[in-house]
Amino acid sequence: MARTNRWRELDPQKLSPEARRLKDGLLARVVGQAGAVESLTTIHQIWRSGLSDPNRPIASFLLLGPTGTGKTRMVEALAEILFGERRALLKVDCAEFSHSHEIARLIGSPPGYLGHRDTPPYLSQENVDRHQTRENPVTLLLFDEIEKANDALWMLLLGVLDKGTLTLGTNESVDLTRCMIFMTSNVGADHFDKLHDPPLGFRTVETGPPDMTTVQETVIEATRRIFSPEFLNRIDRRIIFNSLGDAEFKRILDLELGYVRGRVRKRLDVDLRCTPAARRYLLEKGTNPRYGARPLRGLLESEVLFAVANLIGSGQVRETDAIQIDARRDGSGLVFRSQRESFVAVASASSGPVDPAAARGSRELSPTPASS
Repeated sequence: MARTNRWRELDPQKLSPEARRLKDGLLARVVGQAGAVESLTTIHQIWRSGLSDPNRPIASFLLLGPTGTGKTRMVEALAEILFGERRALLKVDCAEFSHSHEIARLIGSPPGYLGHRDTPPYLSQENVDRHQTRENPVTLLLFDEIEKANDALWMLLLGVLDKGTLTLGTNESVDLTRCMIFMTSNVGADHFDKLHDPPLGFRTVETGPPDMTTVQETVIEATRRIFSPEFLNRIDRRIIFNSLGDAEFKRILDLELGYVRGRVRKRLDVDLRCTPAARRYLLEKGTNPRYGARPLRGLLESEVLFAVANLIGSGQVRETDAIQIDARRDGSGLVFRSQRESFVAVASASSGPVDPAAARGSRELSPTPASS
């Protein structure tokens, strides 16, 4: 019997179940950046398949775009998915390394320098391997706002990005081949403002706002003016984060309110409910096309979480209460109300059952009760 070999078409876009879960998890946590999620998922799939270069870091990313669009949040979300904790990463705030001598905090001082043994290197092998697990033997290394660092840090990264090794001040070698290295930057972010700025004077078809492709090309060109060619050529992926619009801001508000509810429920079984008016107030005060959603978290801390903490601390709410968050009619702030189920004792059998819905009472709360 003749044997025939038949070719069948394959689908190179199909993801493994693990990569699919990673992609869905990132899309649920990072809003409006599907392209960035796609790029990160691809790199993760290459690493999981065992095809990444064993003599270099797993991957290096330069995350570009306006502030408040989710660049740092992307790395934190990846840590949440892989390790269950958003802080399970090594983060270097590059604004703290604007002078060349401060690099010693990362790699330690060489022998003979004052304080040599008093400043253990942050990028030691022990720290690098600290968050790795058997299921995910990878380290997430984040250099936040890389453009603010001294040139000495960029030079230090040249060897790291090329060979995956780092030499400490003690001449010890640190293996970084199991690292995903992320660098965030706001270089060129001012060009995104032109997408939202109102026109000045008369506008014609030719003088309309720039499209997204033009803005992205301009941002890439801005990075070439800031960073050296040898530095940029060692970076695997340059990912530009999109500026956010109203639809994205609404989804981010839902996510942040979910975090606040979770923190409150961890302390007390209290249900937080936000009215449409309160949501409009929070979106207006906490979001901006130029600054993104970064102010929103601080606004929720100061106007919602702090108020709820006062309500719990002063005994105005208790277990199983519901707190309604509403906006004042004059737009001057938020107002809080509670809804409590009263357990009414039945005097006699003839009284009949008590309707729980009818037994609920709503009252306004004061987050800053007057002192007695």
